[in-house]
Amino acid sequence: MYRTHTCGELRAGNAGEKVTLAGWVQKIRTHGNLCFIDLRDRYGVTQVTFKDKLAAEAQRLHKEDVIQAKGAVIKKPEANKALATGEVEVAAAELAVLNKAKPLPLDLDNPDTTEETRLKYRYLDLRRPAMQEKLMLRSKAAVAVREYFDREGFIEVETPILGKSTPEGARDYLVPSRVNPGKFYALPQSPQIFKQLFQVAGLDKYVQIVKCFRDEDLRADRQPEFTQIDLEMSFVDEEDIYRVMEGMIKHVWKKALGVDVKTPFPRIPYDEAMLRYGSDKPDLRFGLELQDVTAWAHKTDFAIFKEAATVRCLKANGEFSRKQIDQLTSVVKTYGAAGLLTLKQTKQGLEGSIAKHVNEPPVPLKENDHLFLVAGTERFVAPALGALRLHLGKTQGLIDKDQWRFLWVTDFPLMDWSEEDQRYVAMHHPFTSPNLEDRHLLKKAPEKARSRAYDLTLNGVELGGGSIRIHDPELQAEVFDALKISKEEQQRKFGFLLGALSYGAPPHGGIAFGFDRVIMLLAGADNIREVIAFPKTKDAEDLMMDAPNTVSEEQLDELGISTKK
Repeated sequence: MYRTHTCGELRAGNAGEKVTLAGWVQKIRTHGNLCFIDLRDRYGVTQVTFKDKLAAEAQRLHKEDVIQAKGAVIKKPEANKALATGEVEVAAAELAVLNKAKPLPLDLDNPDTTEETRLKYRYLDLRRPAMQEKLMLRSKAAVAVREYFDREGFIEVETPILGKSTPEGARDYLVPSRVNPGKFYALPQSPQIFKQLFQVAGLDKYVQIVKCFRDEDLRADRQPEFTQIDLEMSFVDEEDIYRVMEGMIKHVWKKALGVDVKTPFPRIPYDEAMLRYGSDKPDLRFGLELQDVTAWAHKTDFAIFKEAATVRCLKANGEFSRKQIDQLTSVVKTYGAAGLLTLKQTKQGLEGSIAKHVNEPPVPLKENDHLFLVAGTERFVAPALGALRLHLGKTQGLIDKDQWRFLWVTDFPLMDWSEEDQRYVAMHHPFTSPNLEDRHLLKKAPEKARSRAYDLTLNGVELGGGSIRIHDPELQAEVFDALKISKEEQQRKFGFLLGALSYGAPPHGGIAFGFDRVIMLLAGADNIREVIAFPKTKDAEDLMMDAPNTVSEEQLDELGISTKK
């Protein structure tokens, strides 16, 4: 056998045993006729000592060579507390070189290696203990998820990867069909329709850890292909979903981190979240809540205030230089605000860009308090100030990174107006049930209709979202009508779903969690690329595989496809 023990296994109790280890050479140190090698595998590191002739052989090794060493376990006079195996070493009697390694194109001990290099040589980057720990954490969390849902009576059922394009959300990834020329499959953005069909079929507790695909612009918490925890249940309302998912979070955090998460989680409606935090995924680890000062602003003689539909502010204490305020201004402009207005309380009175236009501040201020105000439409004011709040929380050191602040955001709008499409689009997806109290608004004011949708957020990150679904085919058709999806298009895109709903669909609802985001937060990582084995770059490229790439004309001809320049 190649090894009797792993490199992280030996302890003082193994002293005197004859063992065989195999792994990668991590460090080489020489001292006279002795050579010390730190031998590594994914379980840990063990020091192996070579003497005399073997020491001369060992000195010819290089970092990352793969070797096998046989010898006796010896207890050290003084333990190396930096290693779990630090009480012992292996006195080698035999050395076998299993494979030589060329000089590596990246330094595994350098944390500042560029991400581009790390992704190009990802198979080497994954040798880093820190990366392996993240993937082991991911595995541990996945086991905990399945363990919890199995205990709760869920069944895991796989759904198709090749499906139908129904472009109502992000862009689909399309797959041409060779046997059906001119027709395309789509990779699933989520198993949404399939999991609803499971409820029609009577499989009333479905769950799946599933790959999904969205052709959208990337950022730190997005990838073109991602993994989600997907579930659906019949004969449930929102309270059932909250209970089940809070139980899952509690179980996973305990299993993965040994942390006891307190439940139930707080809840706030979407409108309140946007009013207080300027975000539908607010970070609750710090204060700096937004305040609406529209009524005060309209009483001033400042033209910008008088013309604005909404004026909101947030208050922060401290010194802000001109350069810092310029930086804060660029933050709000990124989110569509025209600019950032300021007031500062000093011993001499009010200062700032609007001081000459106001007699008194809209909220009480003490010395060195700054008010940052944004005026305009609700569509831009709330997210701009929300981004500013988060920026100040990070740059002023207001965030306690040891906290886990979960929050349910509820009562989302059912629809949102799309300037690009000049029509209403579903805020979540078109199968989300409206609040039945607002059903009458679908025809005359759909933007005012609330949905039965909910998101779970953690520390400013959306973990997942879901809703109670529409199980009544007539209500589903009303929602499609409000979205300006014609009867012909309804049948062409969703005829099978409308048909299924007409055969006795139970009330049902569900949710999907971004598994990569969950692991990112559990691992304390800054982006999900750190917790995915082989991620894509921000340009949706795989630098290691050199994908996407061109294909031959023969392949395109076989599919009946030509490309445009």
